Amino acid sequence: MMHLEKETRTSNGCRRYFMKTVVALPLAMLFGSTALAVPGTAEINTTGLAVTDTTVKVGILHSVTGTMAISETGSVQAEKLAIEQINAMGGVLGRKIEYIQEDGASDWPTFAEKSKKLLVKDKVAAVFGCWTSASRKAVLPIFEQYNGMLYYPTFYEGLEQSPNVIYTGQEATQQIIAGIDWVVKNKGAKKFFLLGSDYIWPRTSNKIARKHIDKLGLKVVGEEYYPLGHTQFNSVINKIKLKKPDVIYAIVVGGSNVAFYKQLKAAGIDMTKEKPIVLTISVTEDEVLGIGGENIVGAYAAMKYFQSLDNANNKAFVEAFKKRWGDGIVIGDVTQAAYLGPWLWKAAVEKAGSFDIDKIRAASPEIELPTAPEGYVRIHPNHHLWSKTRIGHARMDGQYDIVYETESLIEPDPFPKGYQ
Repeated sequence: MMHLEKETRTSNGCRRYFMKTVVALPLAMLFGSTALAVPGTAEINTTGLAVTDTTVKVGILHSVTGTMAISETGSVQAEKLAIEQINAMGGVLGRKIEYIQEDGASDWPTFAEKSKKLLVKDKVAAVFGCWTSASRKAVLPIFEQYNGMLYYPTFYEGLEQSPNVIYTGQEATQQIIAGIDWVVKNKGAKKFFLLGSDYIWPRTSNKIARKHIDKLGLKVVGEEYYPLGHTQFNSVINKIKLKKPDVIYAIVVGGSNVAFYKQLKAAGIDMTKEKPIVLTISVTEDEVLGIGGENIVGAYAAMKYFQSLDNANNKAFVEAFKKRWGDGIVIGDVTQAAYLGPWLWKAAVEKAGSFDIDKIRAASPEIELPTAPEGYVRIHPNHHLWSKTRIGHARMDGQYDIVYETESLIEPDPFPKGYQ
């Protein structure tokens, strides 16, 4: 298998990356054939997008520098892999995908600036990008103003629904509420200490968590927030020790996780003893690679996907991902959700028979992907995915043992009654 990644520069110095795949990846065979008649460009591109008779341009917009790079690099890799595989199958409506990659640089105004460039100057047909809710909120008005389509991969707080976004990660009812229910039922948890990075996702998620804990008649004994990139957690760890919670509910993001979990261990909190239990909704295998398995072993994570998931789709995906990016690579929840984006976009384009955003929007509800690594997924009319909730138990080797999963898919409900 050969891959050719070519970098060129536009007249204003912006980098463009074009991907060509020479030989098909094995996983592509799972998604069927795209041996379709190639329609004329004027017929399938009526709004002036960057579509030619042979190519279609899309955007990739994530942080590859700054504190969020530890979390977002995997998303970039996943989106590129999906694009390569789609191209190896013949592309979308007979057109090979070319991507323009921009760096959000862990800075929300930069995300906004780059998203406008992709939509207005580059005229991309879709954008796969963002990680934090702050970055998504920064770009949302731009996608709605210029009628672009964003495929957003991160689990998030919900309380949002946009005609210009497909949310391929979980919302609160599928992750926060389901995870708290599990730890209460299975671990007898009664007291919680809520900890997060200081921006919209952790604060809103903990607001929902607090309301659910209250509904269950249980208690929040502490709640603290720290800036992105923060590295000094000894003070809050001392507070946690004094409060003696049953659960540290941790929503620390990005590189701060490395400092937090190392300092937690250094302070004598042995997560394998579960006194207290650590339950996170933000630490995937991508973050564990930086944290070190020895520093987080024994913690629990509520996600929809773990690399260790045992099904044929996932085995093929992991094999292809490692073949492309190296045997030492790991795959986390958001990485897998990012991988779904190009496939769901391809399905919507082909169902619509057009690259036009309005037609893709109309075609998206009820699109299903039975070959997703996490298992079967389907787009709800509210633009979120039906998905399962799983609980992973962190191992020394940086992977998670899956100790629980819901029996059926959970219907997405971004505006749950009583939690807004």
